[in-house]
Amino acid sequence: MDRTLERSTMRKVYLRLLPFAVLSYVFAYIDRINVSFAGLTMRTDLGMSAGTFGFAVGMFYWGYFIFEVPSNVILEKLGARIWIARIMITWGILAGLTAVVTGSTSFAIVRFLLGVAEAGFFPGIILYFTYWFPGHHHARIVSGFLIGLPVAVAVGAPISTGLLGLDGLFGLRGWQIMYIAEAIPTVVIGVITFFVLTDRPEQAKFLTTEERNWLVTTIATERRATEAVRKFTLWQALYNPKVLLLALNYLGIVTASLGMLIFIPQMIKSLGDYSNMTVGWLTMIPYTCGAIAMVVWGRISDRMNERRWNLFIGCLFSAAGLVIAGMTMGTWWALVGMSIAAMGFYGSKGPFFAMPPMFLSGAALAAGIAWINSIGNLGGFFGPWYIGVMKDLTGSYSGGLYGLALLGLIAAIICALFLHIPNRMPASVVGVPAE
Repeated sequence: MDRTLERSTMRKVYLRLLPFAVLSYVFAYIDRINVSFAGLTMRTDLGMSAGTFGFAVGMFYWGYFIFEVPSNVILEKLGARIWIARIMITWGILAGLTAVVTGSTSFAIVRFLLGVAEAGFFPGIILYFTYWFPGHHHARIVSGFLIGLPVAVAVGAPISTGLLGLDGLFGLRGWQIMYIAEAIPTVVIGVITFFVLTDRPEQAKFLTTEERNWLVTTIATERRATEAVRKFTLWQALYNPKVLLLALNYLGIVTASLGMLIFIPQMIKSLGDYSNMTVGWLTMIPYTCGAIAMVVWGRISDRMNERRWNLFIGCLFSAAGLVIAGMTMGTWWALVGMSIAAMGFYGSKGPFFAMPPMFLSGAALAAGIAWINSIGNLGGFFGPWYIGVMKDLTGSYSGGLYGLALLGLIAAIICALFLHIPNRMPASVVGVPAE
């Protein structure tokens, strides 16, 4: 294979797709997690306990769960350009409508509808990358894309808390201003997506004919190698044991991750009498660590061409960090523990999402990724609810963090014992770096 041709082709593809995907994810994820900062004042304004708040926040993930697989199957048939644009526009509108909720019931309803609107965005982008990137780029591109997640928290933290400080402007509460202001960019980017996204490499005018032919041929060769072992139908993918085990592993990690994420600002606030802006800046620390770990871990996994044990180590990191945070809650060492946990959560994502394309393709891959993600993201309901309930019962966040650490450990055990997935990629295209 001409490595010079691969380098030139993939450099163009990375530069064309990755920055726009990251930007979309940053604004989209800000719309998802700004509720954690709104909770600093919104809970008091609407009279919600920690448990009620966690329950309502988590309703997002039930809407997400129900509509995730249908959304990704539609994307496979309709194309990413139209469907991703639709997702972002409707998602942004509903995120802005969170500003009009009046209590826990209306808050839970809007969160559920927000999950319905957003269903399919993340797995849709992951599926979209499989159209454009050969297998030995998968952990890197997924990690590169998911850098938007900790960046969204790191950047969104001071922005969100700054907007909270505008309380009273236009007669609105600070959290209402925050929801509206942060929803607008998502709608704008959704409109732009319709005009700039290219569905398939065959349509890529930014590549030369030679580059386009190489990319199409390489990805088609990999797909044939995967299907030569066994080609799964859409429905077979949904009950495939490896898919279900991946989903179970992901459920553990997401429950732990989002249980911690939604309450990090309130945990930091409990460390001292700090302003909301200070809390926002301090919240950046764990997710900056997570962002660095995500990029480094993805590159290591690709260069090793190894997924399972990289994922295993990430799960162990998350469990260890949560235990440290729980043991030291009330001191600044808790922030160190949360930073270690964040490194595990986000470092594991590149290796994890490189695994489904190793044994699925086509509609089965679309359904499999969506099914894994939708089951896993139910943790976004259970994690915050559990942390909130434990805080109400015990008066401390420590007990909840220990429970989340146990889930991280269970995810590691599942990975070590059951997630052996042979790599079927042709030897001629495995392990060749992009640079």
